[in-house]
Amino acid sequence: MAERRAAPPPRAHVHARLGTTWIAAHSAHVEYRVLSAHLPQWRPAGVIDTVRLAKATYPDLPKYGLDALIKHVKPDLSQAPAQRHRATFDAYATAQLLIAMAKHYDRWDQIVAAAVPPGLPGTPEPEQEPTLW
Repeated sequence: MAERRAAPPPRAHVHARLGTTWIAAHSAHVEYRVLSAHLPQWRPAGVIDTVRLAKATYPDLPKYGLDALIKHVKPDLSQAPAQRHRATFDAYATAQLLIAMAKHYDRWDQIVAAAVPPGLPGTPEPEQEPTLW
């Protein structure tokens, strides 16, 4: 009979599945802090904050909450799971907003510069002046 392997602990499983992916969230510093508390060894490649990206993409909006952006951008949410204020719906809506806003940029580095909060993974490194050493 084949030996059964024990399932990895949930934290290890989640860590393995996430790998070094980028994450995106509305007010991403909050989500990153929660994920970091539960997965202290995990570090994503970067963190995209759709609030920061919205402020750069639509600088004249009076508000940047999820509802205000949904109203302004009008993403197709007909396939969104659950309903507003449920995690799956809000994550789906955030993803649709990210896709819509990304169309305003020509390159990934432009999105990163606008959307990654200072101090979080993915923050662009300041350009260094070339030196002899």
